[in-house]
Amino acid sequence: MQNLESYLEQNRERIEAALGAVLDDYLADIDEYLAAPIRYACEGEGKRIRPILFLAAYAISGREPDVQVERLATALEIVHSYSLVHDDLPCMDDDDWRRGRPTCHKAFGVERATIAAAAMVPLAGWVAAAEAEALGLSAPERALLVEELSEAAGPVGMVGGQVLDLIAEGRSVSGEELAEIHRRKTGALIRASALLGARVGRTEPRKLEAISEYGDRIGLAFQIADDLLDERMAAGGTDPRGDQELGKATYPGIYGTDGARARGLRQAREAVAALRRAGIDSPVLEGLAIHVVERES
Repeated sequence: MQNLESYLEQNRERIEAALGAVLDDYLADIDEYLAAPIRYACEGEGKRIRPILFLAAYAISGREPDVQVERLATALEIVHSYSLVHDDLPCMDDDDWRRGRPTCHKAFGVERATIAAAAMVPLAGWVAAAEAEALGLSAPERALLVEELSEAAGPVGMVGGQVLDLIAEGRSVSGEELAEIHRRKTGALIRASALLGARVGRTEPRKLEAISEYGDRIGLAFQIADDLLDERMAAGGTDPRGDQELGKATYPGIYGTDGARARGLRQAREAVAALRRAGIDSPVLEGLAIHVVERES
């Protein structure tokens, strides 16, 4: 897709505006002790890939996402932001910087950051349910959205993947084990972003299955690209505390740089193939599949 960068920037700006409005609305009656770190965690400069993926999957319904759909999409970014706060804590990766500024626990202290992050997953569920109701989705449809969002964030998704990642530190890990770690830790929310967008657009079941496979594959491709970026930054001295330095298994560590890149591209191509088999014509989703493995940041 020739204008993908323009699409990403325009939709990033739309998500930024929707996220700001959602936080204003949902944090209005929350004590500032809790509200300030939540807002800080969510509003850092980010690519907003997950809510943009939600919007792109929604658009296969033939309808363009409006402001109400954008507000619902921010639930994905809130969950993602929670995961970054927890990843950065001293008991996890112990990072001081995120998105070009101090991490949440450096800005607000470990206690406030931890409590804020704990509140962000139920906040995302609240946003998803309320905004879906405003869109006119039925109670069963709303319940399914919250269920799938919670599953992606919880013990069989992101949290479970983080546990597997911690257990794997400092020991030899097979390629299959590494894939399972990242299908949960990174891939689960990316898959949910695409799947929930398609569900809100009331996509037919056959196409939903293809979107689910697409999301699963680009989630893994995204993590492979992250590992390659981390390796490049560590080699350049810009991130001396990269994953390999911390004893974490990585795709370049197991397959080498070229092998990891080839695996990422294969996942992206298979994601596109899943769309085409189901008759889904979406240059945006196809472009995003390639973008996640070729991105430079």
